Amino acid sequence: MSSYAVLPRILGALFYYSPAKSETRALFACLPTLADLYPWRDREYIEQLCLSWPLPDGDSLIWQFSVLFEGQGKMPVPPWGSVWLEKDNLLMGETTADYREFLQSQGLVFDDRQHEPEDQFGLMLLALSSLLEANNEAAANRLLEVHLLPWGYSYLELLQNNTISPFYAHLAVLSVCYLQDVQHQQGLQPDKTRLFFG
Repeated sequence: MSSYAVLPRILGALFYYSPAKSETRALFACLPTLADLYPWRDREYIEQLCLSWPLPDGDSLIWQFSVLFEGQGKMPVPPWGSVWLEKDNLLMGETTADYREFLQSQGLVFDDRQHEPEDQFGLMLLALSSLLEANNEAAANRLLEVHLLPWGYSYLELLQNNTISPFYAHLAVLSVCYLQDVQHQQGLQPDKTRLFFG
């Protein structure tokens, strides 16, 4: 695997898979070492972030994940691009169809989706990881510029300020740093798109 593919794979898994899964919990051991997985612009800050990660007990974190990513009533921070990009805040809108078409054009089909739209934030990071693993930098940049970054920063800002989970707020802070560094290093120009949520 390309070394640059490892970090978005870990971040994506933490956004996408419930901590009820043993595979997800196993990733917690990696958290202090995330500073080693990317050429960060401010490595010292990232090291401090990774060493100060708040880890609640398992049951609390499972509940927090459920509220933020699966929904228990109204979702405070919906993790799907279409909710942010579609006028009616609906899942599976035109933007989801466009993104699915992009994935298919790159030979990416997620068979093990948990009945989840493809534009779930963590799943998009997993797709980014797959493209980087295949050394398909052009497609990885397009995924970011067209499909993820136009709404991703607003989503992460809201997640940073959530009052439910310090763990996922911390994950959002690190993810902003990662995406900003990639955007800077690749010279990306995200599409300017009107957002309908937040």
